[in-house]
Amino acid sequence: QVQLVESGGGMVQAGGSLRLSCSASGRTFSVYAMGWFRQAPAKEREFVAAITWSGGRTYYANSVKGRFTIFRDNAKNTVYLQMNSLKPEDTAVYYCAATRQLVVPGTESEYDYWGQGTQVTISS
Repeated sequence: QVQLVESGGGMVQAGGSLRLSCSASGRTFSVYAMGWFRQAPAKEREFVAAITWSGGRTYYANSVKGRFTIFRDNAKNTVYLQMNSLKPEDTAVYYCAATRQLVVPGTESEYDYWGQGTQVTISS
């Protein structure tokens, strides 16, 4: 069982920045592609970003492209989501997820393991 724990959420003003972290247990973190999803109240969970196991390719939802950056440090078993120029509509619970086989990065069902989520609240 791969366990993922998100951290770094909080409340910031619009235009500010946050860096989310997702730490994974075990020594096989590097073989997993990682994704970030988010879910706002009364909305479906939506794809935010993903990164391949090597870190060589990244994927972003159009809504965050240019503002968010996903990167990973396999030595630390951690994937990050750097969020800049935050908007109120970014408010959501953010989840990290892992998959051994990344086929369609934005498809929730592709991911086998999920963290518990961390709340991000952006005030205007």
